[in-house]
Amino acid sequence: MSLEPGKDTGVPEMTAQVVAAAFPDSSPAIRLRDALGPVFTDERFTTAFSYRGRPAVSPGSLALISVLQHAEGLTDRQTAEAVRSRMDWKYLLGLEIHDPGIAHATLSHFRSRLLEHGLENQLLQAVLERADQIGLLATGGRQRTDAPPRPTPSGDAR
Repeated sequence: MSLEPGKDTGVPEMTAQVVAAAFPDSSPAIRLRDALGPVFTDERFTTAFSYRGRPAVSPGSLALISVLQHAEGLTDRQTAEAVRSRMDWKYLLGLEIHDPGIAHATLSHFRSRLLEHGLENQLLQAVLERADQIGLLATGGRQRTDAPPRPTPSGDAR
């Protein structure tokens, strides 16, 4: 598979209109797109693809699809169906409303390529970089955990 890195050109007008009508109160996917814009660029994944062969599905889109898949606990088949049929996902991915989506096997192949080329940390890195760019992350400060306080020998919590 070959890769010709593409640029995010925003949400197509028809997709934006349909989603605005169908989701007057928004959805998590819509809010994510509106807050972060494009998170994953194809350039992050160029080492996993050659410059010859049939064109690959955008790895930036596949990365975002993989994050959505994990967040919703979907199988590859359910995820491919969501890309094909869910308007809020099309909005987030910047797809035309009539886009046919992806084959479910594409997701497995993408994960294999990430692991084979040591790119699995690119997903988290891209999210952190984008969140920092738009001011969602603060530097310094106190680190916190979700662990409850440990009891002292007297039984009181610290």
